[in-house]
Amino acid sequence: MCNFQNIIGHEQNIEHLEKAIAEGMVSHAYIFNGEEGIGKMTVAKAFAKALLCEQKNSCGHCQSCIQIDSMNHPDVIYVTHEKSVITVDDIRDQVNHTIAVKPYSSEYKIYIIDEADKMNVMAQNALLKTIEEPPEYAVIILLADNKDTFLETIRSRCIQLNFGPLKEEQVRDYIRKHYGENNSKEDLAAAYSMGNIGKAIKVMESQEFEEMKNRCLNMLAHIKEWNIHEIVLYLKQMDDYKDRVFEFLDIITIFYRDILILKVTGLPNKTVFKDKYSLMRKQSVYLSFEGIDRIIKEVEKAKVRLNANVNFDVTLELLLFAMKENGTKW
Repeated sequence: MCNFQNIIGHEQNIEHLEKAIAEGMVSHAYIFNGEEGIGKMTVAKAFAKALLCEQKNSCGHCQSCIQIDSMNHPDVIYVTHEKSVITVDDIRDQVNHTIAVKPYSSEYKIYIIDEADKMNVMAQNALLKTIEEPPEYAVIILLADNKDTFLETIRSRCIQLNFGPLKEEQVRDYIRKHYGENNSKEDLAAAYSMGNIGKAIKVMESQEFEEMKNRCLNMLAHIKEWNIHEIVLYLKQMDDYKDRVFEFLDIITIFYRDILILKVTGLPNKTVFKDKYSLMRKQSVYLSFEGIDRIIKEVEKAKVRLNANVNFDVTLELLLFAMKENGTKW
């Protein structure tokens, strides 16, 4: 049996892949579907290692395993792209034109296409021809945040595995194992991750995330007193976080949920931002349950608008003014 023991969670998907290998029923095409950072690439690499290991058990010591760990195996191809979409040329150059070449040293030749849901229609149609008549040694793994962007003809020819969030305790176990017990960032990482190990790692390691969090909390501390000019000035600074705006919005949500916890329980040890107790306690006195609920709903509205490609500045402006308006009713 192949060894996926170092992977946290996703037990059902791993069981499926192990069984496919053991029974010689490996498919030529897979879709690994789930949000960014959830573990799709980690499982894809483990699957490749299990398929190509010279000892047939993901030993971690043979040349094949070592090459996969270093992302340098000649029979594992990571399809890349330079633009915001994966074009037909990307698929033709990196997949279609090379797949007829037999594996150099292995039984399988594995293609891992990250962000595969960014393929445009022409690229998908080009890939479809290969998926329909693949060489017997080919395994194509499509990693996607949203499998619904694929053509039905693509989806119907792939084994689809959905990757959902981990349990909070699994995330905490990972943090404790890799960053030590009683780490001051554990609560924030576990709450912010919402079961996504990639998000937890970002909280633990990213200085940029730390700076964004501090800027966000500073805004939350002063939004009630800010005038229109100060809000507009802050919005201009938010341009730095256009690519990470959903992280910014999640921090806001966690902060107001903490205030809600304080209002209900009065216990700071149940909150995530324990070091902001004084600020949250002050706001919990004046902010009503209805006010908290309205703000959290406004954050969710902002996410919907951004996903619908509503203008970034307009969306954030509507949110901040809604937060201030609710703040005046504290």
